[in-house]
Amino acid sequence: MPLPHAYRVTKYDPADRAPNGTYEGAQDTDSDHGPVEAAYLAAVAAFAEESGVERLTVRDPQVTGFVHFGREPALEGHGLAGLFPDGLTGFHDGAPVAVPLALELVRGMLRDHGLWCRLEAEGVFAVHVGWDQYVYVATRTPCEAAVARTHELGIFAEPIEVSPYDPSLDEEYELRPADDGFWERVRESAARGEAGLIEENPVSNLSRWHRVGDGGRLDAVRAGLGPRALLNVWPGLSTDTAGLLAGLPEEFTLECVWEDADGRITSVAVDEDDRAELAEVLAGARAAALLAVDADEWKPLFTGVVPDADGVVRARWRL
Repeated sequence: MPLPHAYRVTKYDPADRAPNGTYEGAQDTDSDHGPVEAAYLAAVAAFAEESGVERLTVRDPQVTGFVHFGREPALEGHGLAGLFPDGLTGFHDGAPVAVPLALELVRGMLRDHGLWCRLEAEGVFAVHVGWDQYVYVATRTPCEAAVARTHELGIFAEPIEVSPYDPSLDEEYELRPADDGFWERVRESAARGEAGLIEENPVSNLSRWHRVGDGGRLDAVRAGLGPRALLNVWPGLSTDTAGLLAGLPEEFTLECVWEDADGRITSVAVDEDDRAELAEVLAGARAAALLAVDADEWKPLFTGVVPDADGVVRARWRL
């Protein structure tokens, strides 16, 4: 259930909205990296303080995805550099963050650095950052002082029914634990010559690839997975890389997964504009695969989600 009180925190004066809610004023949709951005962060801090919240939890994290050959992400490191002691590894579903760090994550989202997440104190408080400098705060109790403080800062806190990013509005998701049964299924599938790779998504839009080998290798893969990661099991790579290239249609959007000469497995999104770069990569690859990215055609052999230590799946992956 959504928290009972929600607010839309923006720099957009409600007096400049049309009857349908569209903003028609002069404010632009970018962060100023200055006093207005600071006002947003101070407002979120005021709501957190009035709610009695000192720590939040990262939920549903994602980074910039669908990167093509030669095209850089929004910001190297997705705006997470220096925020976590272990870098991107610390940015995962369920990661606890103190309010000052949560505010830095909000800053990164306001600046479109390439990261996104929900920030929640379950049943008490939540912060969601949307498009165009829209921030949504949800609280268990009314936060009249925080609303007043927001207005003092020169921005606006408007009561709304619910944050459009409230998880209660999401599509349903399945709980498929990557438990002992899952790993036994991987072993059996590999023995039949079906499973060859495990794609680990520690956060949405980021893939790490692992070979499915003997029992010892599989145990090592399992031990090294990130918390609450989504796991997709795929067939192995093909050594017929020339055949993969020859079979491409005129127009395509795919994920290329390849093993380079040093044994590293990498993936990147490609389309028909990347044909020349793709040919060069496949020519030097030991083996490769071209995977569909369209939801109707994206079909791993099976999937699972890394459970918490108590065996419960708490990540909200859509499978």
